[in-house]
Amino acid sequence: MGRQVRMVPKDWQHPKNAAGYYIPLIEGSYAADVARWDEGKRQWDMGFRESWESQLEITYVPRKPDEDCSYEEWDGERPVEANYMPVFEPGTATHLMMYEDTSEGTPISPAFETAEELARWLTDNKASAFGDMTASYEQWLATAKAGWAPSAVISGGVFMSGVEDSDRP
Repeated sequence: MGRQVRMVPKDWQHPKNAAGYYIPLIEGSYAADVARWDEGKRQWDMGFRESWESQLEITYVPRKPDEDCSYEEWDGERPVEANYMPVFEPGTATHLMMYEDTSEGTPISPAFETAEELARWLTDNKASAFGDMTASYEQWLATAKAGWAPSAVISGGVFMSGVEDSDRP
C-alpha cells in the first residue's frame, strides 16, 4: 500500500524502541492471522498446502514432491501478537493518525480529531507522501477521507505519489 489512516485513541503513543525509533506494527487481526497460520501448519503436517485458486475462501491441496521444506520456510514464522496494533476498547479509537504501511506500519503524524486537521498538519510539516515527495492540503485531505493511498502510481506517463494522484477523477 503506502499511506493509511488508522483510528487510534486521542492520547495514543505509538511504541518506540530503546533508540527512540517507532516499532512497526501490523494493522489487522492477530487472532485471525494466527488462526490461519495454525490451520495452515496443521494442514501442512498432514501433507497439504493452501491453494491459490480462490481469494474468497481458503482451501487446501496436496503438497507437491518438491515442497519438502518446513511450514515456517513456506509461509514464514507464526504471527507474534506484539507485532500487531493493539485492539482498542470500543469507542476509544476516535482520532485519525497517518501511517506509512509499506513496511508493517509506523506513524508519520500525531493523532487528530478530524481529517481536515490531519491534512493541515501533514501539509504544514511537509510529510512524506512517498520518498521525498510531499503533497498539497487537498491531496492529503482526499487521502485522509479515503483512508489510504498507494505508495506511487504512473498516470499519463508521469510517476507520482499515490497521495498526489488522490485528487484525480
